Formats: sequence, structure tokens, C-alpha cells
Amino acid sequence: MTDYIEELKWRGMLQDMIPGTDDFLKSGMQTGYIGFDPTSDSLHVGSLATIMLLKIFQKAGHKPIALLGGATGMIGDPSGKNTERNLLNEETIRHNVSAIKKQLEKFLDFGAAPNAAEIVNNYDWYKNMDMLHFLRDVGKHLTVNYMMAKDSVKKRLEAGISFTEFSYQLLQAYDFYWLYTHKNCRMQMGGSDQWGNITSGTELIRRKGENKPAFGIVCPLVTKADGTKFGKTETGNIWLDARLTSPYKFYQFWINASDEDATKYIRVFTLKTREEIETLEKEHQAAPHLRLLQKALAEEVTTRVHSAEAVRNAREASAILFGRATQEALGSLSEQMLLEVMEGVPQFNLAKSMFEQKLPVIDLLSEAGVFASKGEIRRLIKEGGLSINKEKISLAETHLTDQHLLQGRYLLVQRGKKNYYLVVVE
Repeated sequence: MTDYIEELKWRGMLQDMIPGTDDFLKSGMQTGYIGFDPTSDSLHVGSLATIMLLKIFQKAGHKPIALLGGATGMIGDPSGKNTERNLLNEETIRHNVSAIKKQLEKFLDFGAAPNAAEIVNNYDWYKNMDMLHFLRDVGKHLTVNYMMAKDSVKKRLEAGISFTEFSYQLLQAYDFYWLYTHKNCRMQMGGSDQWGNITSGTELIRRKGENKPAFGIVCPLVTKADGTKFGKTETGNIWLDARLTSPYKFYQFWINASDEDATKYIRVFTLKTREEIETLEKEHQAAPHLRLLQKALAEEVTTRVHSAEAVRNAREASAILFGRATQEALGSLSEQMLLEVMEGVPQFNLAKSMFEQKLPVIDLLSEAGVFASKGEIRRLIKEGGLSINKEKISLAETHLTDQHLLQGRYLLVQRGKKNYYLVVVE
């Protein structure tokens, strides 16, 4: 077994813990859990830090439990939220739970080892519980004053909080108690916004008269150096599901991290050792333009979430599109990969009938509206700043044929080194 607390400390993943947690973990293999509310059918990168808490927990020799909130997902956790959540129906929750299970299996070992990971769904113990039973056996043990003192509640009092969300911490507290009594699970982990819910659980266990104490750990919420929210881009969340965020875009999210962020992220989101990371940092400082930290980070996280093949495809696509590639190499990209890489690039439409007239390139680009005027196109050509499908255009009278169309319908127009435009011919 390795020292879980020490590893969290050097990785910058420990914000707070209940006194005695360190000694408890050093006394032998222990069971701990983290809850995930299935508010979507995919987790996003914001969930990765807590997943890594479980991953490192198992790596240290302990048994991780991932609790999926099939019941609590119907309520919604008010922690970190300014407004009431939308309630999901039971069918949607079941679908989401099934999808998230598959994602967690990429991180945790569910084999036959003594510390094999386990997935539980709190719907299993709530589905047959009636309201009177819950109020009598759970609600009576935590006072309203105690619950009102929690930050997740206090921050919502001014704007208003429903009884539904107010009661959420009781449900999460009972989850901890249920796992304590049925799975010998004496520790809960989570992000720092879960501290109030975790301590409510340990308090319920104490007030229910259990003779062994329960423990808790929280990690800091991951943020970006510029103060913006981690995992958010202009187009929304970065999801773990390839349907919602393409593997290429996922890879690029990590590649584009600032040096300051990459130094933090590589500790939180990879399993590299302290020595490996410190060596990488020295190599990165010696040649920052090579972005070694970002590449190592992107490779490991993308491989775990998607595959090694996804990493290779992302690298090849980047090299082809943003390096010195030939039109032949560009043509080897699939239509899906081309569109994924070109996501966010300005797109212009050109009628196929116009293209088939075999007009000079200056007329085609003008018709598509890529540039402001024919004069601008001529200047670009004269200065050697216009390329189509990675090939420089030296004459305004150049004619394009069907052989120039990528996947039979695209032209990649490039102005200078960094400005790309995609013309869709249809």
C-alpha cells in the first residue's frame, strides 16, 4: 500500500479532511466512495478530478465505490448552484446511470482483487423507503439549525431554496450511512463544494449511535489560471463522451492549456510519478516552445478517456492541417476528422454549378465571399499568402477541378500561416 494522503498533498489534491483520516487509512485497506449525480448521460472534465481521487485511492491499495445517484439525481444537489435544478424523469435517470457506468469503467479496476472497485445506485435503497420511515429514521437526527449552517444552503437563502433541494443533504448523509452499514464504507471523498454534505454524513453516522467514526476528504475545485471556469470553452463543456466532444477537440483542450495550468493539471489528471513530472517540468522549462507538459498531459488523458488511436489521429490531423502537409496528405483525412479539426473555422458555401463552370480561383473565392474583394485576393496571391488545400496559389487565373475537392465537397483556404476558411461546395 502507498500513502494516499501524501500523494494527494504533492499532487495539490487535498484541501481538507476530517481529523484522524490519515491514521485511519494507514491502518489497512479501507473502503471509500464518491457520488456522481446522473444529470446527463456523460460526465465532463469537471468530474475528472473526483474520478482521479477514486483512481489514486484504489492505486494506494484501498477499495473505491462509485455511487450513482439514481434517486438523488431526481432531486438535484444545491451545492455550488445559484438556481434550482431542472428535475429529470425516471427513464432519463436510468439511461444516464447506464452511460456513466461505462465511462467509470475506463478508470477503475472492477476485477476480482480484494480492492476491486464497485458501482452502486442509491435508487436501490430509496425505491422502497416511504416518507414516514425517512423522516423518523433520518430527519430526526439532524436539526434544521445544523442544516441551515451549511454553505450550500446559506448561499441560496436569499434567492430561495425549495424544500426539495434543502433536503438533499439528508439524502446524501443517508447514502453515507447506508454504505457504512452495508459495505463497511467509512470514508467519503469529493470536491470542496461537497464538504458540507460529507460532514452531514459523518454527523448522521455519529448520531445514529455507530461506534466507529467515519471520515472524509475533499480536493480543491480545479480552476484555470486566468480565473475562468475549468472545463468550459466558448462552445460549452468538454465531455467524456465522443458524441458530445470529439476526441480531437478533447485532445486539443489539454494541448492548449497554459504552462501554468498544465503544471497543475498534469498532477491532478495523470498517474505520472512525482519524479516523472518534475523531470518533464525541467525539460519543458528548457524548451517551452515544444510544449512537452501539454503533450504528455493530452496523451495520457485522451488515451484513458478515448484510446491510443484517438491520440494518433489527433496528432496526425494537427500535423497535416497546421504543418507542412501536401494536398495528398490532406485528402487522406476522413470527412469526420476534417470537420472536427475545422470546427469553429469560418465556413462559406459555393454552389456546385458555379464550381463546375471552371472559373478562375479569384472568381470562385469572390463568389463564395471568403474575402472582401477581388483586389484583396490579388494582393494575397502576389504576396504569396494564399493557399488552397495546402498548396500556394501563384496565379489569380488558376483553375480548380474536382480533384481539388476534399471528400468531394470541401476546399481548405488558407491566408498566411494561421487563418483558415472552409468552402463547402454543394
